[in-house]
Amino acid sequence: MNRQRGAALVVAVFLIIVLALLGTVAVKLTGVQQQTVSLSLLSERALQAARTGLEWGAHQASSAGVCLNSSTTLTEAALNGFTVDVSCSTTAHAEGAAIINVYVIESFASAGSYGQPDYVSRRLTMVLTDAT
Repeated sequence: MNRQRGAALVVAVFLIIVLALLGTVAVKLTGVQQQTVSLSLLSERALQAARTGLEWGAHQASSAGVCLNSSTTLTEAALNGFTVDVSCSTTAHAEGAAIINVYVIESFASAGSYGQPDYVSRRLTMVLTDAT
């Protein structure tokens, strides 16, 4: 009977170790899942910040007919802390008697420090003309 008691102790220790390892894996998976959701949310915010830059550049080009480069840090709600750099170039094309301006607007939005786990950025480009 003494041998069976020793075997039960070995089985009990083995089960405790296996359960501890399973618990550790579950905790790590939960952390990875939480980080994935957080980065996905930051990525979507960066996309919206870049879209904001495109809309600003398109407004400048279409309403004032000017192509401006600009850099700003957003302070509004979910986009707080995003830096948006907008660059614009224009070319004029003769189409018959009309001159058509083509604007290429690029918006780059970023937040965080490059190389850090929370860094996120998005770059979008838009082509706009004043043709009617």
